[in-house]
Parts: sequence; C-alpha cells; structure tokens
Amino acid sequence: MSHRQLDLHAGNGRVDTDSPTNRVVATLHGLLPQGSAVALAWDDAVLGQGDCVSPGADGLRGPVRALLAGEPLPDGLRQAVVERWTDGEGGARIVVLAEIDASFSDAQRQAWLGTAHALVAAVLVSLRQGVQIEQLERAKRLQRALFEIADLAGSDLEMPQMLAHFHRILCTLMYADNCYIVECDEHQSSLRFLYFADELDNFAPHPERRFRFEEMQDSLTFAVLRLGRTMHGPSRELLQVLDHQHSVHSGPDSADWLGVPMWRDGTVCGAIVVQSYESGVQYGDEDRDVLNFVAKHILTAMDRRQAHVQLEQHVQRRTLELERANASLQEEIQERRRAEALQAALFNVSELAMSAGSQAVFHAEVHRVIGGLLDASNFYIALVNEQGDGLDFVYSVDEFNRVRASRAFSGGLTEYTLRSGQPLLATRAEIDQLIARGEVREFGAKSQCWLGVPLFSDDEVVGVIAVQSYNPQVSFTAHDQRLLAFVARNIGNSLARQRDRNRLLQAHAELEQRVAERTRELGEVNQKLLAQIGERMRVEQRLTHLAMHDVLTGLPNRLQLLEKLEEAIEHAQLGMGPMFALLFLDLDRFKWVNDSIGHAAGDRMLVEVAQRLVGMLRSDDVVARLGGDEFALLVRCDGAKEAMDVGRRLLRSLEHSMWVDGRELFPSGSIGIALWSPRYTSGAELLRDADAAMYRAKGMGQDRCMLFDEAMREQSLQSLELEADLRRAIINNDFLPFYQPIVSLADGAVVGHEALLRWQHEGRGLLLPGEFISLGEESGLIEQVDWLIYEQVVRDLAGTGSGYVSVNVSPRHFRSSEFAARLLGLLEAAGADPGRLRVEITEMALLEDAPRTLRTLYQLRERGIVVQLDDFGTGYSALSYLHRFPISALKIDRSFVAGLHADNGKSTQALVEGVVSLARTLGIETIGEGVEDERQLRTLFDMGCNFGQGYLLGHPLPREATLYRMA
Repeated sequence: MSHRQLDLHAGNGRVDTDSPTNRVVATLHGLLPQGSAVALAWDDAVLGQGDCVSPGADGLRGPVRALLAGEPLPDGLRQAVVERWTDGEGGARIVVLAEIDASFSDAQRQAWLGTAHALVAAVLVSLRQGVQIEQLERAKRLQRALFEIADLAGSDLEMPQMLAHFHRILCTLMYADNCYIVECDEHQSSLRFLYFADELDNFAPHPERRFRFEEMQDSLTFAVLRLGRTMHGPSRELLQVLDHQHSVHSGPDSADWLGVPMWRDGTVCGAIVVQSYESGVQYGDEDRDVLNFVAKHILTAMDRRQAHVQLEQHVQRRTLELERANASLQEEIQERRRAEALQAALFNVSELAMSAGSQAVFHAEVHRVIGGLLDASNFYIALVNEQGDGLDFVYSVDEFNRVRASRAFSGGLTEYTLRSGQPLLATRAEIDQLIARGEVREFGAKSQCWLGVPLFSDDEVVGVIAVQSYNPQVSFTAHDQRLLAFVARNIGNSLARQRDRNRLLQAHAELEQRVAERTRELGEVNQKLLAQIGERMRVEQRLTHLAMHDVLTGLPNRLQLLEKLEEAIEHAQLGMGPMFALLFLDLDRFKWVNDSIGHAAGDRMLVEVAQRLVGMLRSDDVVARLGGDEFALLVRCDGAKEAMDVGRRLLRSLEHSMWVDGRELFPSGSIGIALWSPRYTSGAELLRDADAAMYRAKGMGQDRCMLFDEAMREQSLQSLELEADLRRAIINNDFLPFYQPIVSLADGAVVGHEALLRWQHEGRGLLLPGEFISLGEESGLIEQVDWLIYEQVVRDLAGTGSGYVSVNVSPRHFRSSEFAARLLGLLEAAGADPGRLRVEITEMALLEDAPRTLRTLYQLRERGIVVQLDDFGTGYSALSYLHRFPISALKIDRSFVAGLHADNGKSTQALVEGVVSLARTLGIETIGEGVEDERQLRTLFDMGCNFGQGYLLGHPLPREATLYRMA
C-alpha cells in the first residue's frame, strides 16, 4: 500500500473497531453464546492477506493464520469450529475459526456459518469496490495530469514557470512537497538543477549553474544518474549502502527518499527526486511507478518545449539575417536611384543647353532640375560681368533677398568661391570664422548653411551657382556638394556647348557603365536573397506542419481537414475514391457548460466528445475539431441513407451521460450533412453547405441530423446573390427614404414624418425592408445602409420644412461609442437643425447594453435630438427604463392598435389605456402606429393618445411626392 491508502483490517496489530471486518467479527461473535470466541482470516487478490479476532481472542490469531496457510489445527483446538471456503466472485480464500460452547446445537451452528458466509462475502465485495474506486480515482488524476503536462508543453511559459506547474501537477498524484529535477550533461561532465523546491533545505541553485560530477559524486542524486536506476529509502541508509559520507550536497536527512532517472535514447539525461521529512509519510511501489511514469512524460514535455524554443531561435536568427540582407539590398537600390536621378539631371541640363530659347528660361529650368536633387529653396546663379570687375546675379530665388542687384567684386562668399576656384560648404560657425579672419563679408540675411560651386568655361571660372539655408534644421552635406559641383560643370559648359556636349556624352557613358556594374552586383545579391527566402519558406512549412492539429483534443484542425477534403474531392473526380460525406457537428448548449462550471470543465467535455466521435468511426474516416464546440467528420459512405445513419449513431453516442468535475452532463448536438457530388470543387464549399444544414437542424429543435438539399442550395444561392446586390447597392447608393406623416389626433395637423427605408433594386424594383433587413443584419451591412439613409434624411432636413423627421436606429449602432458624434457631424456638415431630428429605438436597445446606450442618448439629447421608443410593448417590458432614459415619445405597436376592436378588444384597450396613462404621467408623448380605420383613430383619441401614424392618415411616399411638408 502507498502512504495514501488506509488499513482495511486490524491484522497489522492495531485495534480498529471501526473497520468493516471487525464489525463483521463483532456481529458473528454477538450471535454466539457467552464465552465464545471468533477469528477470521482471508487472502484476496485485491485486498491481500488479513485477519481479525473478537475481543479477548488474540490467542486465535496465530491458529487462524496457520489454517489460512494450509497448516493443521493445533491439538488444543480440536473441538473448535473451522470453516474454510473460496469466495466465488473474487476468488478469495477465507477461514473462520470459532470456539463455541457445547450447548450450541448443530442447526444453530449451520445457521451461524451461513450467516458468516454471507457477511464475509459482502464485506469483501465492499472492500474490493473501495480499492477499485481509489484506483479509478488515481487513474483519473493521472490522466488529468498527463493532459495538463501536454498542454504545458505547447504553452508560452518559460522553462522555470513550466517546471513549477509540473511540480504542482505531481503534488496531485503523490506527496511531492519536496521535489527537484536535475539535467545531466555527459559531454560537459556536469549537471544542473532545473528546478528545486524544499521545505527544509536552503540550497537554492540557479537553473543555469552547472555542478561538476566530482562535486556531486557523494550525493544520492549523482548515484541515480550514474547507476541509471530508481533508488528508494531513508537518505542515511541509502548513503550507507552506497558507502558514501554525508556531505554538504546531501542536504537534510529525509525520512524517505525516492529518485528516478530520466532516459533519452538509451542514455540517462536527468532525474526527478521527491523526499519526505516526516516518518509518517512513506513512499510505496505505486508511488515509485507513478513517479517513473510521470518522469517520462515530463521529459517528453521538456524536450518538446526545448525543441520549440530552438526552432523559434533558429527562425529569429534566419529572420535577422534576411533583414540584414534586405537592408543591404535597400541601400544598393537607394544608391542606384541616386545614380539614376543624377543621370536624369545631367540629361535635362544637356537638353536645356541645346534647346532653351533664352538664358532666363535655361536658368529657371536649371533651378527646377537642381531642386529635384537637393533643397534649392534659396538659390542663385552669379556670373562674372563682361568687364570682369563684378558680378551679375542672372537668376535668384530667396526667402529674404528677393532682388539681388549686380555689384562690383567684394568680400562676399560668392567672391571667395570665385577666387579659390573650389566649392565651398560652410556652416554658420564656419562663416563666422571666415568673417572673423577678414576673409569674407556677409550681404543680406544671415545664412545657417551656405553651399557654392564655381562655374567653368574653357577652364576659366566664369561664375558661381549657390544654395543656402536660413533654417538651423536644414543643412547641406558633402554629397550635396558633389551633386551641385557635378551639375555646375555642365551649366558652365553650356557656354561652350559643343565641347560640353562631348564631355557630357563621355560622363554619361561612364555613368552607364557604373550603373551596369552595380546592376550585375544587385542581381547577385538578389539571387542570394532568393536562396535565403527559400530557406525561410522551408522553416515556415515545418511550423505549418506543427500547426495541423488541435492542441486540446489532438484531432486534426480545420487546415488539415480542408487538405483531406481536397484530396477526397480530387480522387472522387478522377473516379479513384469512394463516395463520401462531410458531417458538421455543433454541440447544443455548450456555452452553458463554460459559463456555469468553467472553461476547464468545458475542455474536458470536448475531449470526451472527441474520444466518443473517434470511437464511432472507421480508421480511414477523419474527425476534426474546427474550434469551440464545432467538429467535422469526413466519412466514407455509399449515399445519403448511410450518411444519415452515421449521423444518428453519432448523436446516440453523445446521449450517454459523462461526469465532469462531479457533475453529470448529458451532451447533445446538431449535425448538418453535405454529401459529395460533382458540383463541389473545393472543401470550403462542402464545409459551407454542411454548416448551413447544421444551422437548419439546430433551428428545427436541436439534437437531430439534417441533409443539405437543393432547397437549401437554392436558398443559399439566393442569399449570396442578394448579398452581392446589397453590396453593389451600397456602392451605388440605391437606397432612398420614404416619408410617412405623423398626425396630431386633436386637429389633424401633420407634425412630422418617419423616414422608412426602401431599396430601388436594379432588377426587382422597389423592395421593402422585410425582404433584405435580416440578410443585412447577418452580413453586418445594415449599418452602412443606415448611414446612407441618415445622410439623405439630414440633407432633406436642411433643405425644407419645419417639422421633425424620425429615423430608426438599430441596437447595433449603440455598440459604437462614435455613433452620436458621427450623427451630429452629419447634421453640422449639412447645416440642419438637430432639434428637427428624432431617433427611434427599440426596447431591445435599452436592454442590450443599458449604460452605453444611456450615454449615447444623453449625448444626442444635449444637442436637441429627441428620442422615441418604437414598437412599445412587443415583449421586452422596458417600463422600468422609461424614467431612466431620456425618452420623449413612445410609439404604441401596431399589433395593439389592430387589436382594439378584435374579439379580445377590451383587454387590449385596457392595456393601451394603461400605456397612455403611464406616458402622460411621465410627460411622454404617445403615437399610435398602424392606424387604418376611423374606429381605431377615434378610440385612440378618446384614450388621450396624442398622435397617430398609419395608412388612414397617409402612405409612405418619396420626398418629391410628399413635397416634404412639415407643420
């Protein structure tokens, strides 16, 4: 027995009067005459050997044990009653020994022995069941632990956190408060403690610190690694057996020590150790087996985690290499672009020199060309005048010096460049130094950076081209200087076009050669980059392979299912494969499990369901988990009937209850079936149709199968076509508002209109909302449609009338915190009065997200927009919200108005009167919807209803037909 099992009998020398066997002996003893004694012994395959005696009969313990071993009865007990038998159910050998007074008759003895048979058999059955229950519970704990270990292997936890979780899991299986895990490295002759947790030992090694073998050779841990076998016992005794001395690495003495090696590819690679410092806590064979078993799985999980980390590191290294290569390539591309830009500038300058009609046009074009190469916001060209004693500024563009007059030679930066015949790039500090040395003077506004290049003609300096910056944040570089100098040479050479043209052609040829060489180099780099990209793609393929299965259930995931479907479709199209069907299973009410007893319980339920599904199908069928509570099954079958039979069998397999976290659950599901036919060209199409059939099954009551048929296909096609039409209609703005008047019941005056949505379909004409609203809600397009209508209504509001217009607002809009701001923005952009716009909301909007809706409505109310409650009384009982929300009017649903004069009209009238009275008390207007005859109109008026709306008072019409008249 392990340290967790309890004694089932008193045969160990202790008196346990509450044990089941002692109670049986006490019962049998009570049936005998006074002075009798009873002893019981047994040998059972499950319970082992045991014995117990009645009070004061310890002398019978030895004899009854001897009888169980097959020895004869001692001479002193020849008159005692002995009964031996073998239990038919469990195969246990049983001996009952009794000393009974001679007055006890034979009949009484036989009856007493019969009672003994029955009681002993019953108690052994009960004890066996208790042991089996304990074994089952341990098996369940072990299974849960393995699931958790597998989950941890795929988690994002770092190794220390993952090992701490392993420790927690191990503690659920055995006493393991003191536990550590070591890793052995034979190549480095060292070991390290990956994890260490101990109540008494203050030893706290860092997981990365390595201990040499010679440091640890006297420790029990090293003995486990060296011998490669499990070691168990008190630590002092184990050290004595190994002939080792107690050392600093031995730690505190433990009452019981258990260490098991971990093996990888036939080599010891580590060990896991647990120990107890309490004499009452001892490890048994079962604990040793559990620790060995769990150690294998922990090692597997650690290896998987380490492999994952190494793969991630490899991918990161390769990604970094690719990024570096890409940066180098980008730099080469930039260099090529600069070369191409310079080449284009040279061509432009050369072309201008040959074709410009005047020097002024030529200079302006030169400025434009240079501006494409560097910042030339402040630019001028200065030429030596014909007399050779001054400068003419033939072209100038400047932020401050708008006009540059000709001047005699002076000490400016331009003259400095002329004298030196060299380009000059000077910062503000360098200019100040030149001024301080008396080499230059400054004219006009102070430059923060100045760049000037001499212009040559026939090797003679004839002028200067210059750019400058007045902004400290803008400066020029040596690269800019080289560019400007290069261009300047061509500008100067325009004075001698023929000679400059030959030089330009030569420069162009040289540049083309350099570009060609650089292009070849870039081609080589590109080939290397392609090879690196190929390697990365192979790495990504390996990662994709790891992502082909569901982590929780181990089943194929959606990606692998689609691949299997594509293979099956291809084989079926070629006539090489059997007929098949795709079954789409969705568990009913699974969300209730997650919400009520937790996601962990839901996960265990999904694992159980997955096992049942796999167990029901053939080995060549495919069971996949798509996510959540959705499963898909690829099944080989001969036709629709067999596919439906498979579906029903699967549903029956789910009917059996399962126990999760102490609760008995009865799962059920809905199955949609798509049978393969030649019209399917992809797995996604099959999955789509099976999904549609599943939703049809769920809509018909759940816990059933539904086969996808032509009617569903036609409906799906119609929905797809209508959705495509709806998307085109949104692009083309094919929606328009129809306005239905709202009339005062007191004087018949029109006080406002309700804007009702209409779709001018290109093929089907004018469509009412009921024909497309549900599709719009499902596809999420209805909000775009609403905003198109809101824009038209706001434009109409800004154009005419003085009455109000109400628009319907779906609860979906209140999920966005930007709704109020956007609607108010439309009104402001159109110049419309917010006080003439009303929004109609349903009771569902009040209940769905009350805090968010309340904030939005108050934002609208603050700007003058009135809020009306539409279809009041249709089932959500929003009476308690009327005083909380800024509701100014409520519309009595048309179903109540229509029922005012029906068979049960009195109850309807009472209800409407109550609504009107409540609204009047709260200061809320009432509007009766669906008024179609005079009796309804009169009744509403008599009840005190303020306004009415319906065909009797006016049909919905486009703006032009109603002339948009507002009271």
